[in-house]
Amino acid sequence: MPMTQEQALKAMVPWRESRIVITTMSSAGIWPRLSDSPLDFAYIPSAMGHAPGLGLGLALAQPHRGVIVINGDGCMLMSLGSLVTLANQPATIYLIILDNGLYEVTGGQAHAGAGHVDFALLARGAGIQRVYTFDTLEQWAAGAQEALSGPGPVVCWLKVEGRLGQKTPKPPRPMHEQIERLSNALTRYTS
Repeated sequence: MPMTQEQALKAMVPWRESRIVITTMSSAGIWPRLSDSPLDFAYIPSAMGHAPGLGLGLALAQPHRGVIVINGDGCMLMSLGSLVTLANQPATIYLIILDNGLYEVTGGQAHAGAGHVDFALLARGAGIQRVYTFDTLEQWAAGAQEALSGPGPVVCWLKVEGRLGQKTPKPPRPMHEQIERLSNALTRYTS
């Protein structure tokens, strides 16, 4: 049985370290229960597909820190080209793809790739060297430390349960406050 999104994110917490964590859509409603760091950024408004690009920009600007992007499979399908861009950048970025086969926050519709798209194959085909697939919580718990260490870019494809009836989460703070918190945290670290 696949893991829940919350279980997947909880298993990641010990290996997050001082990295920036960008969440989108469903994960943005879960992550604030697990972390309230100024390095957390819930990227929600019109965010489907844009988080890998934002994460790459931050990873290039903060090479000593690194960035974890938690993206849904629907979001990933909207920006498959970002895999090629990530593959060609020497950035410490870890892209976590939570795959439940659904557009959860728009009504739970199955997306076009549900059940047959292979995100690991797509990432490798784009040129990403470090790609991991985790079908169960046990696999993810055992492999998260390795996957979330070392050089990037890294893609981790996690199979998770879908949750029907979800709505787009509200960010834990207004966007301007999140930007200010993140900016201040990054400035303090680099000063």
